[in-house]
Amino acid sequence: MAKLLDSILGRRPVTNEDDYMELDLASYEGPGEEEAASMYVKIATIAALKDTPRIKDEVYNGNAVIVDIGRLKMDKITYERVVKDLKDVAKDVNGDIVGLGDQKYLIITPMSVKISRERLGGGL
Repeated sequence: MAKLLDSILGRRPVTNEDDYMELDLASYEGPGEEEAASMYVKIATIAALKDTPRIKDEVYNGNAVIVDIGRLKMDKITYERVVKDLKDVAKDVNGDIVGLGDQKYLIITPMSVKISRERLGGGL
């Protein structure tokens, strides 16, 4: 631990390969075909209004979606319309929606999944 802390603080560079641990990411792969999940967390980017139907479908199908809406910030009218559409979807399915990262990201959840507004560390 001291070696790691020293390397982060710049006191001693980490040069020994023994300081790193190899991870077997195959054991963390998603479920196979025989094992399906009841809900997925999907990632999406919206660059235009035409991108919203697919996201809405995912939420209606019971999946949570993390949406990057940063590209819409330049067009206030489209931005507001997309956010309104996604809020309506969350309301329709009795889900939840919250903005993150200075409203650059939205998280939309399906029925029975609520997003806590309480932060878990990292200050205010």
